[in-house]
Amino acid sequence: MTKSSSRSKSDAKPKAKAKAAVSEPRRRQLRFQFGARGREIGGLLLLMLAVLLLLALSGLTRGSLSDWLTDRLYWLFGWGAFFFVLLLGAIGALIIARTQNIVMVTPWRSIIALEVAFFASLPVLHAFAAYEDSWRMIQQGLGGGVGGWGLLTIGEMVFSRVVTGFLYLIMTIVALTIGLRLPWLTWYYRLKIWLVRRRPIDLVATPAAIEVGPSADPSGEEIVPPQQVTIKPRKLDQAPVQATQLPLKVMKQAEPKPPKIKRERVLPELDLLEVHTSDSIVQEEIKHKQDVIENTLRQFGLEAKVVRVSQGPAVTQYGVEPGYIERPGPEGEVRKQKVRVAQISSLQNDLALALSAPSLRIEAPVPGQSFVGIEVPNDSVEMVGLRGVLESEAFGKLKAKAPLAFALGRDVSGAAISADLASMPHILIAGTTGSGKSVCINTMIMTLIMNNTPEDLRLVMIDPKMVELIRYNGLPHLYGKVETELDRIVSVLRWVTREMDTRYKKFSELGVRHVNEYNERMIEKGEDKLPFMAVFIDELSDLMMSAPVEIEKTLCRIAQMARATGIHLVVATQRPSTDVVTGLIKANFPARIAFAVASGVDSRVILDGVGAETLLGKGDMLFLSPTANGPQRVQGCYVGEREIDRVVDFWHQLYADEAHEAAPWEASRVQQLGEIAQASPATAMFEDNDEVLLARAIEVVKKQRHASASLLQRKMNLGFPKAASLLDQMEQMGVVGPAEQAGRTRKVLIGPGDEVEEWM
Repeated sequence: MTKSSSRSKSDAKPKAKAKAAVSEPRRRQLRFQFGARGREIGGLLLLMLAVLLLLALSGLTRGSLSDWLTDRLYWLFGWGAFFFVLLLGAIGALIIARTQNIVMVTPWRSIIALEVAFFASLPVLHAFAAYEDSWRMIQQGLGGGVGGWGLLTIGEMVFSRVVTGFLYLIMTIVALTIGLRLPWLTWYYRLKIWLVRRRPIDLVATPAAIEVGPSADPSGEEIVPPQQVTIKPRKLDQAPVQATQLPLKVMKQAEPKPPKIKRERVLPELDLLEVHTSDSIVQEEIKHKQDVIENTLRQFGLEAKVVRVSQGPAVTQYGVEPGYIERPGPEGEVRKQKVRVAQISSLQNDLALALSAPSLRIEAPVPGQSFVGIEVPNDSVEMVGLRGVLESEAFGKLKAKAPLAFALGRDVSGAAISADLASMPHILIAGTTGSGKSVCINTMIMTLIMNNTPEDLRLVMIDPKMVELIRYNGLPHLYGKVETELDRIVSVLRWVTREMDTRYKKFSELGVRHVNEYNERMIEKGEDKLPFMAVFIDELSDLMMSAPVEIEKTLCRIAQMARATGIHLVVATQRPSTDVVTGLIKANFPARIAFAVASGVDSRVILDGVGAETLLGKGDMLFLSPTANGPQRVQGCYVGEREIDRVVDFWHQLYADEAHEAAPWEASRVQQLGEIAQASPATAMFEDNDEVLLARAIEVVKKQRHASASLLQRKMNLGFPKAASLLDQMEQMGVVGPAEQAGRTRKVLIGPGDEVEEWM
């Protein structure tokens, strides 16, 4: 009996613990639900109380309770009772919004500032009232009530009544400015913009210029100020100096604190961007990986030595110098033979296994150096901020002579890398989902709008994914809006083609060859100049699946001819296959950026070589410049959503009074038909939307007096499905007759003098 009872008690303990473990989450859930319900009820009660008090203060309700509350509010706050009731209602609305998961960004600084503004306004109401008896004012509910009288009395101990009132008024204005974020400097910014438009030469928007070298006076003599240091930055395509004095040197970009960059007030300040700090790798980790590399190569019979280490934000490059191995000769003598580079490259997987690295890339050899670069991922990846690259010396020097300079990131030694969009002149970006393509596009856009006004640069954005670039809607640099519909995107690219042809006609009239020469002539005449134009396409594969022929020939024509007109393309795709990145497209995009791809085949499509399949993702890229011998590994800059919103809000406030212009490609159908009717055949072949194609097909059959699919294919450069569809439409309209037997052509039912609009 005792054993059974003890066994039952022991069995009951785990059951009780299990029941308690099950019931504890339930109790937490119930407490959370009741807590959220209580906050919701409390917020609703505060909102209802504010409405009732507002009606009572307005005299719309009568009763003993409402009269008593009204008298007490007037006695405490005077005329400020209305503001108190409004604050009470706002607090109730915020509580209800929080319970309904409605995100309302209200910083504590704004809430405290509004409360300070409320209490500071009470003595202002009391100080400038035309009553000498303060207590009588309080009894009648005038002025600032007891609160205003008390605060005013404290100030009158030091200052007079009027001075105290003015001090409280200034405090109220400052608190309202902080709490409501009132843009008092907007008028100053608008004045600066007006001055830029009036005098584009004197007030052109330029980035921070770092003074290097001696200056010169008007007479031509050089004036060297005392204690001036000439800064000689390293060129972008120049490799770091190899260590010769020490057997091993860790190359880490040691950038001092950047100088304060002077910028025009019409440009966003760099303070809108966030600052990211970086940490160096411990020397023990570097020494350990160095020993592992040398020992692994020695185990495979290859003598090599690590002569340089370059530490980057995501990878560390170990420079391995091949040594000599002893081989017996034909007569028994020992000969030394140099280790071949291909022997080291073939051990890529073995080195990755020995280093416990997820992936490893070997650059054999490093361009301009006498060693092989083994790039090993760091244990922790450092985030590269856009602000640090923009404040670097290399970007400042490039931006001084290139208005379309943009930041890329940092290389394997930590040096800032930037490039010029105008010299490329087009970029092709490829990589898998999540590898960093959209962040790279955002970095380029942010760099361009941070350093150029809408008068200097205009943007065209195409985003078939509908989620990546919509934050830029309303930006004054943007033509129209971010286009997301596939049927409108083709029209956008056709408009870019027409804009390119229009600019070439303007150049021919003045006898100039480039947009820079044209702008110089316009500035001399005091007329408006042509802005640069950058076209961003975030996903090319969707466009190539919907209209491959139209998209390919339009992109290729823009890429071949638009450089001189100041129009540049930035195209990204997540599927770098041959049906998306065709040979014709790849030939016209010499500058390419490859992020992490799935296989070496995709890497060959984008870079004409392997290497991109070993990248780490999250901004790790290979940048192939048109002037470089090979791809350069770069860790791309990261731009957060808050940084984008700050810069876009800056431009919104600066151009708040200017109406956003409509998209120039949204022309009426009649105007498009009229333009195509007067266009040359070389231009008309690119304008093939449905209405235009139908009108041209009717003109062709009217002229030829017979109709067939093969005729439309030859005359209009179409495929058979499109030509057959046009024939069916013309048959329904009564333009041509039904299909004849035995492959005969169709009869044309309209005369040569009939107008197209009459039959449409």
